[in-house]
Amino acid sequence: MEKFVLETGVAAPYLSHNVDTDVIMPKQFLKRIDRAGLAEGVLFDQRFLNSGAPNPEFILNQPSWSQSRFLVVGDNFGCGSSREYAVWGIQQLGIKAIIGTSFAGIFYDNCQRNGVLLISLTSAERDLLGEIVSHPETNELVIDLESQTIKAQTDIEIDFDIDPLKKEALIKGLDTIGSTLEKQQLIKDFEGQHLAANPWLR
Repeated sequence: MEKFVLETGVAAPYLSHNVDTDVIMPKQFLKRIDRAGLAEGVLFDQRFLNSGAPNPEFILNQPSWSQSRFLVVGDNFGCGSSREYAVWGIQQLGIKAIIGTSFAGIFYDNCQRNGVLLISLTSAERDLLGEIVSHPETNELVIDLESQTIKAQTDIEIDFDIDPLKKEALIKGLDTIGSTLEKQQLIKDFEGQHLAANPWLR
């Protein structure tokens, strides 16, 4: 998993509320047996016209936001079914962080396990950032996970909270298996002590 420490990039405003994983990754992209090519499926019905051509009105298809690394999103983003394909596609699209107010629990966990940072702010803070990044001249943000800050080009800085264990895992680039392996010596010590105290388990 890629580390997330300090990231600078363009942020796209996508402020629709209750965007579910069926919208983020439509069902036709779930037939694949591996993760390849899932970037195409992200928000497919909004990014593309019926002809298959890119929808010029959609924010991620507009030149100023086509290389976005962050999304500023509406409430309850990622609700619906628990498809991890949605997160894999977002990751392949180049999105490193999603900024909103609230996220569905399973979607949040899937993002964490795949190195996509989710940041929960107040509605007022989210709306302020959404307005700032809606203008091409101020659409770049700096997210510093170590200091837990978001800096906008308008000199606005917003602090955010994150669980310390999740923060550590993202900074080190560790998924759940990697986080467990970091403690393998403690695990071995415990196993030895437990077997010594309960020799009948051998």
